[in-house]
Amino acid sequence: MRPLIPVLALGLALFAGSAGAASFDCKKARAPDEKAICAERALNDKDVRMDVLYDVNKHTMGMGARGALQDQQRDWLRDRHSCGRNKACLNRAYDQRLADLEKSLERVYTNGPF
Repeated sequence: MRPLIPVLALGLALFAGSAGAASFDCKKARAPDEKAICAERALNDKDVRMDVLYDVNKHTMGMGARGALQDQQRDWLRDRHSCGRNKACLNRAYDQRLADLEKSLERVYTNGPF
């Protein structure tokens, strides 16, 4: 078993119990993509998972790599926003981002720091 998996599971459990659940406040959701994510449990769950993986990645990278990750996240959020309420588009966007973030964590799984 990968050592980081328990850390991710704990992070997901903590985020899942929060009121809004999504990585943003659903009460303040105005954009069509945000409203769709808040209305659909599967998308909401993907958003929470993406947020946890992004946070873990961000905290395990050096400053240069962290800046690149943040740029990628901003680009991804812009692309997600372009999906509007289209659930198929949002699912594809999340699936791709989750795969990218998991791939990025492979360096931790194989090299430490744990």
